[in-house]
Amino acid sequence: MRAAETVRLPLVLGITDGLLNALTLASASLTGSGTPVSWSLAVRVGCAALVTSAFTVMVADYAERRAHLAHITRQLSLGHDRKMATTHLGRLALLRSWRAALVACAASFAGAALPLALGAVLPGPPWIVVALAVLALSVLGAALARLLTARPVLWALAMAAGGVATTWVGIRLRIA
Repeated sequence: MRAAETVRLPLVLGITDGLLNALTLASASLTGSGTPVSWSLAVRVGCAALVTSAFTVMVADYAERRAHLAHITRQLSLGHDRKMATTHLGRLALLRSWRAALVACAASFAGAALPLALGAVLPGPPWIVVALAVLALSVLGAALARLLTARPVLWALAMAAGGVATTWVGIRLRIA
């Protein structure tokens, strides 16, 4: 498996998660009904996205890898389901899961903090950040579609709709 294939899932998950965290957690600020967008808000939301993404990806990725090792153990009739997990393959699975978590948390921090940091320095109404984040989701969707030989317009619209829906949820919940 090539390096690009091993980081694709945590990278896409991290960027998407970060952008959605920014839209949810800072939606009141981004729509002008909360505190103004600031560097502090960008860092705080980025850190929240980093932690949740790292934990989620680490647990999910490692669970998937351990499940594969248990399946191989059963298929090879090696007895105890944990047999393969205690070998070099088990340690390699753990290492690869840590790598996936690291990629996801860095991407999530960037996805959450960058749009908010832009909002802190760009003049104009704060909702511009919502538009930029939704645009970023659309571009990500279109790029994924091209990579996966799917329909770019459909993926871009679906990702944009997710961003708008997440912002609406954040506004309704009045988190920040």
